[in-house]
Amino acid sequence: MLERIFKELRISITLLFFLTIITGILYPALITVSAQSFFPWRANGSLLKRNDIIVGSALIGQSFTDPQYFWGRPSATTPFPYNAENSMGSNYGPLNASYLALVKTRKKVLEGADIQNHQSVPIDLLTASGSGLDPEISPQAAFYQTYRVATARQLSEDKVQNLVRKYVQNPDLDLLGEARVNILALNLALDELDKAEKLHQPSSVKVETVEKVEKVDKHKSKHKAP
Repeated sequence: MLERIFKELRISITLLFFLTIITGILYPALITVSAQSFFPWRANGSLLKRNDIIVGSALIGQSFTDPQYFWGRPSATTPFPYNAENSMGSNYGPLNASYLALVKTRKKVLEGADIQNHQSVPIDLLTASGSGLDPEISPQAAFYQTYRVATARQLSEDKVQNLVRKYVQNPDLDLLGEARVNILALNLALDELDKAEKLHQPSSVKVETVEKVEKVDKHKSKHKAP
């Protein structure tokens, strides 16, 4: 009896040891090495950088409210939008009075920030995602905002639209999902475009400063003692 118990116990301990080695060490090591070898950017969190500084992840949206940037989908997370520690939706039904009032408020804000735009507001700019962390919007939602962004930055709308086109991601394998635009990646590229455009334009601030210096120098020279 005891011999049988010890035999079964030995078998159980042996299986536990080997399964721990296989599933706790070998398998995770294989997956980690494979991921780092074949798609390291995705394996490390799809992190986006600017000047070698991490500014976010392509998988988690961020809140943008400045007219100079493209805005993402509304977020229902608390206590602030796009709170990655508290992913959630609003849980409002489509006929809920509070929900309908919220959608109307969002629509008014969008139209107020872009009064020259008479297009219909795309639905994904009015409704939050189930997670509250959606990092992407539809191409239609991005193009809807190009005039506002271009005007705020004093850029050509054609150049802003061309930038959006570069960041449109087609459905995976042209079958899965829908076309989309990553807001954080687009806004980072927008900053670079704006910076490049400013570098190719004469700066009125510098000219004005030089003129002021010259005027001050002339004023001083007139009042120098003989």
